[in-house]
Amino acid sequence: MRILVAGDGHSELHEQPVLETFRALGHDARGFLWHGYFRPPAGALARRLLWPFYRAQDKFVRGPMVSRLNRDLVRLAAEFRPELLFVYRGTHVTATALRSIRSLVPGISIAGYNNDDPFGPGQPGYRWRHFLDCLPEYDIALAYRHHNLDDFTRHGARRVRLLRSWFIPERNHPVRLAPQDSEQFASDVVFAGHYENDGRVELLEAVARQGWRLRLFGPANYWNPVLARSVVLRHLRPVRQVWGEEYNKALCGAKVALCFFSRLNRDTYTRRCFEIPATGTLMLSEYSDDLASLFAEGLEADYFRSKEEMLAKLAHYIGDDARRHAIAAAGMARVSADGHDIRSRLRELLDWMTTAGLLGGDGHA
Repeated sequence: MRILVAGDGHSELHEQPVLETFRALGHDARGFLWHGYFRPPAGALARRLLWPFYRAQDKFVRGPMVSRLNRDLVRLAAEFRPELLFVYRGTHVTATALRSIRSLVPGISIAGYNNDDPFGPGQPGYRWRHFLDCLPEYDIALAYRHHNLDDFTRHGARRVRLLRSWFIPERNHPVRLAPQDSEQFASDVVFAGHYENDGRVELLEAVARQGWRLRLFGPANYWNPVLARSVVLRHLRPVRQVWGEEYNKALCGAKVALCFFSRLNRDTYTRRCFEIPATGTLMLSEYSDDLASLFAEGLEADYFRSKEEMLAKLAHYIGDDARRHAIAAAGMARVSADGHDIRSRLRELLDWMTTAGLLGGDGHA
């Protein structure tokens, strides 16, 4: 089957693994990635002068480059003639473009997936207006979280389905750290993720006060100014973002990996809820009924509902190697057995779309 994957493409975590997985499943998959449209022409002077203009178009999703990328997407679809157009977080794709593609490629199925929550508190309307306009154009609108299913339906989506995030086995797996890696990544407790003003700093400060070896990884431009104001955490500066194998080592080097939920996205689980167990590290996460339905509490992962519960469980697991290893091993078995890897997730989606009549023939190619 011919599949066209469209998305921003600036991160190694999103569109590219989807594209590679469709290919691994035997499909003729091509990518249309638009982050390059918002890079000014080469040359130091041109970049300095034009950067604000390009950045504003990307941020506010308006301007000549947005129009151009939509024309190019329509042109590529007309040439490639995919049976499935998979739009990943389609902030920049217009409803007009999707209607043009449908008229030029009869029988095409168009799926829209969004890993963010356009309806979360503080989300700017200008960022999501094209995505919301496109919801009635998608044959299936794929939501990352349960509450967005109703949101999508209220905004005109014809069909909705939950598509949870995933782990990537080639990137999320157990490794034994070499001595030089231990110096960078070994810890009692690790958190690898972004900053939000939701109380996570206070929880990390509580961890540091216990004297445990804490490591923190994430976007430096957000974390470092926050840590500079914390007497307890400022020694963790400079924080840096880790990707790929370094991210994997950061998780594998910890006795316990913490997981916080994004309030901006109203999360009840997150991608790390699959990545952490896949590395064979014990996950200690904020509690939600949703996540507890995926991993048995105290058996395959563990949860906290307060700072006091978090500290008590960290003390228990840091001091009890046997129990910690047993739960971590059970979590790793569960995340694989339940098919939370990207290949199982996308294969299940294609099978469902075929059964629903949205795709013709065999979803496996």
